[in-house]
Amino acid sequence: MSNLNESVTELMTIDGALAVALVDGGSGMLLAQAGGGVDLEVAAAGNTEVVRAKMKTMKALNLKDEIEDILITLGKQYHIIRPVSSKGGLFFYVVLDRGRSNLALARRKVLDVENNLKM
Repeated sequence: MSNLNESVTELMTIDGALAVALVDGGSGMLLAQAGGGVDLEVAAAGNTEVVRAKMKTMKALNLKDEIEDILITLGKQYHIIRPVSSKGGLFFYVVLDRGRSNLALARRKVLDVENNLKM
């Protein structure tokens, strides 16, 4: 992928994808977005706090590891938060319709897009 918009557009091809964002975890600001049904600006800011809280907890537990992804399972949706390992501070946020998506395939697609992200 050569740019941010192509990355989120590619993630929208996941079966059941409702909304996708690339977020700057330092500021909570959206860098790219696609889809709808979710206020992505609010989600970006809120999920920045989720990532920060998990990192703080890992540090307190003295865990020497990295977050691959964070999965939030709702009654009707899956929310995937995936930090971009090659671009510290950035993360993808993907909202999926639980009834129309395959979680394993979706996680794999997010990994592939992350690995191909160029800025």
